[in-house]
Amino acid sequence: MKILEIVSVSVDCAVQAEKGGADRIELCSALELGGLTPSIGMAMEVRERCRFPIMAMLRPRTGGFCYTELEFENMRRDLDALLELGIDGFVFGILTPDGQIDSERCARLVEQAAGAQTVCHRAFDVTPDPKKALEDLISCGFTRLLTSGQQPTAILGAACVKDLLAQADGRIEILPGCGIRAENAQEFVRGTGVSQIHLTAFETVPDSSMAATPLLFNGGDIPESTHQTTSAAVVQSVRLALDGA
Repeated sequence: MKILEIVSVSVDCAVQAEKGGADRIELCSALELGGLTPSIGMAMEVRERCRFPIMAMLRPRTGGFCYTELEFENMRRDLDALLELGIDGFVFGILTPDGQIDSERCARLVEQAAGAQTVCHRAFDVTPDPKKALEDLISCGFTRLLTSGQQPTAILGAACVKDLLAQADGRIEILPGCGIRAENAQEFVRGTGVSQIHLTAFETVPDSSMAATPLLFNGGDIPESTHQTTSAAVVQSVRLALDGA
């Protein structure tokens, strides 16, 4: 059986992901900013309503992955609080100023997770030497790597994903994500040999409360009168495609 992981940015998203047949979720906020740590309230509500594994993002800010000592302490506190709620795993990535895996800090968070699953996110995709970076992640003790194969989408990075899977050789799981959809999931899985995929399954929902105002609260780059939420039907379509792979 292939594992389907869905990105969820709200309690509604998580509930719909489970309804559609997802095996687990990545829980985060502000996906339009690349994903940030979810609120405690969101995590608590999702944990109470959903049975599948929840992987919570640990990312204290936007704009890269090289963090100050205060930001790192922020991540550590978030990890403790989320672990206490029964969150099953954590998604994070810390880089050095020159873009290498910050093995010392990553290993500290893996140890702090106390046996919970740990996932290095797409910070990996900007490292200069993916083979070395993968070995660094294995040494840190990560459960899995989320990657697009160092390309804008996993479809474009399929060859790299396949190479990473071979290099990993069972020492770390490879979770490809970005650009995978129902229409290409089967071919992608067959071509790369991966056993799990990660994606959003969004539909656009209008919010009539913003229809009468020209005000924008996000700098003007994102529509204010709509938002994205997970569609159980979209999740189900990917589930069916994945089960046929």
